[in-house]
Amino acid sequence: MSKATLSFASQRWLWKQCSSQSTTESSILDEVNLPEDDNYKTGWTKAAHFPSEIHVELLNSKAIPDPYVGFNEHKVQWIGEVEWLYKCHFPFDTTLNHGHALLQFEGLDTICDVYLNGEKILATNNMFRTYDHAFSLTGGESLLKADNTLLLHFKSAKRLAKAEEEKYGKVRAGSTNLGDPSRVYVRKAQYDWRWDWGPELMTCGPYRPITLTTYDVLIKDVHARAFADIQPDGSFAASLKVNVTLSGTSAPSNHVLVVSLSNQGQDLVSHRILPEKMSLGKSSGDEVIYEDAVSFNDLEGLGVQLWWPVGYGDQPTYTVSVALLTQSDVEIDLKTKRVGFRTVQLIQEAITEPDQYGTGTSFLFEINGVRMFMGGSNWIPADNFLTTISDERYRAWLTLLRDGNQNMVRLWGGGIYEPDIFYDICDELGILVWQDFQFACGVYPAHDEFVASVKQEAEDNVKRLRHHPSIACFCGNNEDYQQVLQWGGIGGLPARLIYEHVLPDVVSRLTDPPIPYHRGSPYGGKDWDTSDPTVGDVHQWNVWGGKELPYQEYDKLGGRFVSEFGIPSMPSMSTIDYFMDGSDKSQYYAQSQLMAQHTKAGSFERRFAIVMNENFKLTSDFETHAFNTQLMQSEAVSYAYRVWRREWRGKGKEYTAGVLVWQMNDCWPVLRPKAVFYTIARQLAPITVGIFRTVLKNRDNDRPRQFYEFGAIQSTHASLDIWATNGTLQTRAAKLELKFFDLHSSDWSHSETREVSLLPNQTTELTTLLCPGPGREGVTEGDPLFVSSATVVASARLLDVETGIVLARYSDWPEPYRFLEAPDAGLKVTLEEGDEARLTVTVERPAKCVFFSVGDSGAEPKWSDNALDVVPGDTQVVVVKGLNGRQVKVAYFGQENAQNVKL
Repeated sequence: MSKATLSFASQRWLWKQCSSQSTTESSILDEVNLPEDDNYKTGWTKAAHFPSEIHVELLNSKAIPDPYVGFNEHKVQWIGEVEWLYKCHFPFDTTLNHGHALLQFEGLDTICDVYLNGEKILATNNMFRTYDHAFSLTGGESLLKADNTLLLHFKSAKRLAKAEEEKYGKVRAGSTNLGDPSRVYVRKAQYDWRWDWGPELMTCGPYRPITLTTYDVLIKDVHARAFADIQPDGSFAASLKVNVTLSGTSAPSNHVLVVSLSNQGQDLVSHRILPEKMSLGKSSGDEVIYEDAVSFNDLEGLGVQLWWPVGYGDQPTYTVSVALLTQSDVEIDLKTKRVGFRTVQLIQEAITEPDQYGTGTSFLFEINGVRMFMGGSNWIPADNFLTTISDERYRAWLTLLRDGNQNMVRLWGGGIYEPDIFYDICDELGILVWQDFQFACGVYPAHDEFVASVKQEAEDNVKRLRHHPSIACFCGNNEDYQQVLQWGGIGGLPARLIYEHVLPDVVSRLTDPPIPYHRGSPYGGKDWDTSDPTVGDVHQWNVWGGKELPYQEYDKLGGRFVSEFGIPSMPSMSTIDYFMDGSDKSQYYAQSQLMAQHTKAGSFERRFAIVMNENFKLTSDFETHAFNTQLMQSEAVSYAYRVWRREWRGKGKEYTAGVLVWQMNDCWPVLRPKAVFYTIARQLAPITVGIFRTVLKNRDNDRPRQFYEFGAIQSTHASLDIWATNGTLQTRAAKLELKFFDLHSSDWSHSETREVSLLPNQTTELTTLLCPGPGREGVTEGDPLFVSSATVVASARLLDVETGIVLARYSDWPEPYRFLEAPDAGLKVTLEEGDEARLTVTVERPAKCVFFSVGDSGAEPKWSDNALDVVPGDTQVVVVKGLNGRQVKVAYFGQENAQNVKL
């Protein structure tokens, strides 16, 4: 008989707050019979959604204000202190002649007692695990009746964490901005306790699906193992092996397995496993495991193609179907997996030719035999309320990442293991996934009960994710090793047992072909020195935090793989207006109470003051300041990508093999890209051009090398290093065009060109020259204008030698920007209306960070490019989707308050 599955998403759920006197099991069960009531404290309220989270239900009932707005976060803290109940009445067909039932909970957040018809069947304490409760439907009275009640009792994770801390001791868990350190004792998303970018919202509820399946026999698991054997000439052989696990009591010889591989609904190959072969499985309890139930070889001859990361090829995926049939071909069960054929290796080999840091080892990803520079982002959960993240929101975020030329996303260890749809989309878009296990910035325990729960958590998620071609790496933790060295006063790291034994064992045992495992991020160096730039990966926080160095020093602060770095900025004025929610205009300044509420980083006022004062003119105009923080972030982060990617210098000299910015997305409900998104995209384009300006000075100094100085230290002239990166796998001929413009006067410009050849998959150094500048009569030494290059913008373009198409462009402006008087750019914009509108942009004088917006609260248009640096004679075109006739606004350096574009 075929299995039968009931999805609890289709059932009627109710919720309420536990009564204060409900401290015993009997008193909890007594609440089941309370009536429905508009008052969630005295009766049951109908759930608006399922899966469900309690904050979302309270919001829907208008019982609490929006925690993302104003100071409302602090008005809802009581929710995490109390206990909550969910219940569901559901029917069961008692005439079904099945022998087994499986009640499966894919995600319970977090401390939950589960009752079925008044009997406690589960006690959960790990948000990241899938909990199964199996029971027999034969041989006695069953728990399942014709009418049933499922009751979920969610206890306070916050209170349990403090109780565990009292039991095991208080530990260090990051700075005071990373939530209460007791969080390490509870397997719950760590950012719920607060982080230095997000609010404290202690959620609870059945946040992922619940199902009831009855069966005699079913397919418990399918392990589809897609292999690619890459040859030196680029050819490959593709094969597939499939392990199948059956669960139940029916004799295997009564059944048939049909395993097939298909592409877009068309079978490429299929194999039928007959009853006599079914007896070859290994038995374990009521499970039978068929290892290598089928092996399909030479699949390349059937048209199977390799799966590639975005930018290197297509992303074909194939469906593996396993059908369990009766001998008369009646389907009992069916499971499918989508797989891709690719290889992935994390290459850590000796570097013999030193860079500025020394030799050490590489840290690079090789896919299908091709070494690739990883440019991407870190990812945090896209909302504090996980049930509100629709498939469409995931697709919007990840498509944005892909369209920004990013090929890797790192899922940070203080969030969650994302739902299947996240990884499905990454497979589709060609985005590689670095998956942290869920540990972040803490001295985690390693007592037996905790380790056992973590092991099961890891097995659940590795099994769930291992078939995805996008999975490039599993990583043990985020910054747990680093904190020991960074903060001191930590005697040991008990969870090394987990990171160095439990997790690598799970990954190696359950993945085939193997998926790389990295102990922690960052990790490397002698005695796991996490700051060693020659080994492993590094997190570079000595600009925004730590030593608070100028961002112009990023080129000296790299490493073999920079898996975290970044600088924040203020959001757009539309976003600020949203979370200000009509507050008094007196709050519209950078250091106001409401801005502090929405800027969680420690000492953010002082950090912003340092970097903004070093680089920009002080201003009391709020919109100008907000724009300048975005310009600062854009300049700093894109500079880091530019100079670190420069260190991808060819095989054996992959000195920096990846850069992942903190962070791509946000848990605050916004999707409005800042200027930095577009400048990163340009730095990660297949072909780029870069300029590094070194300003020569009259004496030794500790000032940024790019800064012109006119005080105790005097600048004399500047040199320019110019290079290109070619991320393609072919040599590319190009024409380098250099143009120079004076910000002080439109009377002078200079240009020169040369033919260049860009080596494949690496950087090519193109030229070094003195920065030219205008001669100025009557200007003597000591006058800032005497240093003629101090007002010169240097612009570089790479052009296709045959078509003249622009392959890459970059403009280098003199720094610091606080010394500059931006000229009237003479900006002209023409608009061609349509579903995809086209903005054509020209200038008469150089313009920096020309940023287009619509300035309203509606859906953000999709701009093909933005935050443009534009120079005379270099027309740029921006394609816009979703403009829908709205007024376009523009702001840029020197005109920071957005104005309507005059078309």
